[in-house]
Amino acid sequence: MIKRNDQFVLASIVTAIMSCSTPKPLEYCSYKNLSIENLGFTNSEVKLDLGYFNPNNFGLQLKRTELDIFINNNFLGHSSSDSSINIPRRDTFFLPLKFSVDMQHLFKNTWNTFAGSEVLIKVTGKLKIGKANIFMSMPVNYEGKYKFSLF
Repeated sequence: MIKRNDQFVLASIVTAIMSCSTPKPLEYCSYKNLSIENLGFTNSEVKLDLGYFNPNNFGLQLKRTELDIFINNNFLGHSSSDSSINIPRRDTFFLPLKFSVDMQHLFKNTWNTFAGSEVLIKVTGKLKIGKANIFMSMPVNYEGKYKFSLF
């Protein structure tokens, strides 16, 4: 025979387990604040903010990022960050990125970019996200075509 107190504990445990669902992946929205810092002949520093939407009904915390950036399938740079970012529930947030660019790889794609034709931007890697100090690794696999026009 189960005591009334034990029934309450059992019901609480079942409720807690059911409420801990796996987070849905974050959805890429946009970018902003693209800037080139420390422009050099061999390497340059690039900064930008990537906009993501959190489709989950709960807020998350981003703890770590490891991302590789490609233009037209040519490696452009790597970005990693250990800073904590609070992600609001069902809202858009911006992830600041800073990475070093090998200028030789960039020159392969410069003409297409300045000419206004489309370039394929690809971001791969992983994010470490979680809630209540329980973190998991979430893969990032974004690919999209963009038209940059500087003229």
